[in-house]
Amino acid sequence: MAGYVMTLGKDASEALKKCFETGIYSTNLNVPGKDTWNTPNEGTFADYLSMKPGDHIYFFTDRRIYGIGELINVGEDCKYLNYKDADKPRGNQGVAYAKLDTLLDKSYSDCNRVFCTFKPSPLFFKKGVEMDDALNSNPDKFRMLRAMWKVSFIKIDDEEDKALRDIILKRNEENLLNNENIFLFDVETQNDMRDRIKAYHRFSAYSILSKCASENKIGHEMAIEAALCKILSSENHPIFGGPWDYISHQVVASPFKPVDYMDKMDVFGYRYIKGYDTISKYIIVEIKKDAATSEVIDQIMKYVDWVNIEYAHGDYSMIEAYVVASDFSDEVLEEKKKDAIRGYVKGYRPAESSLWKNLKLVKYSYENEELKFEDVN
Repeated sequence: MAGYVMTLGKDASEALKKCFETGIYSTNLNVPGKDTWNTPNEGTFADYLSMKPGDHIYFFTDRRIYGIGELINVGEDCKYLNYKDADKPRGNQGVAYAKLDTLLDKSYSDCNRVFCTFKPSPLFFKKGVEMDDALNSNPDKFRMLRAMWKVSFIKIDDEEDKALRDIILKRNEENLLNNENIFLFDVETQNDMRDRIKAYHRFSAYSILSKCASENKIGHEMAIEAALCKILSSENHPIFGGPWDYISHQVVASPFKPVDYMDKMDVFGYRYIKGYDTISKYIIVEIKKDAATSEVIDQIMKYVDWVNIEYAHGDYSMIEAYVVASDFSDEVLEEKKKDAIRGYVKGYRPAESSLWKNLKLVKYSYENEELKFEDVN
C-alpha cells in the first residue's frame, strides 16, 4: 500500500498530538486572490484525490517523522471537503465561519478546506525517527522522501512506505511490545462527524476543472493531473484501464540532484496481479494542456526508459505510456511512429526478443463539465 508524509512545520507538537488524537489531518490552503486555484493548490488536491483506505500516513516536524496511521473511510470515503464549496477558490470566503456547515470543529479555520481520516496502525508513537536515520536505514528504497521540498505533503510508493514503516517500528520496538509512549486515539471525533456528512462534502475534481476551463480546454496542466489521479485510482477507464492500485503525480524521474532541477512524471502508477502483491504493469502519463509538439515524444520516452531501469528492471512489456493533450499534429504522429519504439530481450534460456510500442496518444476535451478522452493512435 502507499503512504503519505505530511509536513507540520516547526514546533508543531500540539498539532501533531491533535492529529493523532482525532485521526484527522487538514492542509492549510492559502486562498489565491482570484477565482482560480494556483498550481500548488491543485497539486495538493491531486494528492488528496488519489488517497485510498489502507494507505499509511506519517507526519514530519522538526526533522523527525512520526507514525503510524492508516487511512480509513468515515462514511463512504477517507477524504472530504470541510464545508460546502470548499473546493472553490473563493467559495465561502467572507462568510462568518460559525455559519458554515463544517465537519471540522471550530479550532480549524476556513482555510482548512479538505481533510483526511485515519486510525492507528498499529500505534501512534511519541518517538519520531530522525530524517537522516530514516534515509540511511534503507537507502535504495527512498526516492520521494529525498525530494520532499516546499510541499504540504508527499506520496510514497509501497516499497518506500515499507522502508519507512520498518524503521519506525524498529526504533519503537519496546514501545510496540509494551504499548507505551504512544498518543491515544479517540474515535468519537470521527463518529460525530459521520452523522453530519452530506453529499456536498464529497470531494471531486469538478470545481478544480471548472474554475480553469475555457471553451473545451483546461487552462492548468496540474488541474488535469488532479482529475486523472482520481480517475485512474477509482475507475476502470476504457482507454487508461484501471483502477490502478497506486497512482501519484510529480514522481521523480531522474538521478538525485537539486529538487528544483529534477525531472518529474506528471502521473505515475502501477497495478498488481489481481489477488497478489506482485506488480503487473506500470503507467506513465505526460500531460499537455494545449496541442502537443514533437518534443513530447522524446520527453515521454525518457520517462519510459527511466521506469524500465528503475522499476521494471529491463522488462519494457510492463510499461504503459500515454501522452494526453488537447490535440496532436501530423508531425507528432510521425515522431511517435519513428521514435516510440524500444527493443528488449525477455528471459534467458531461451531469450525472447521483443519490440515495445505501447505509447498511446490521447486527445482530451472538456465537455458538459467533465473530461472526455479520445485515443488518436
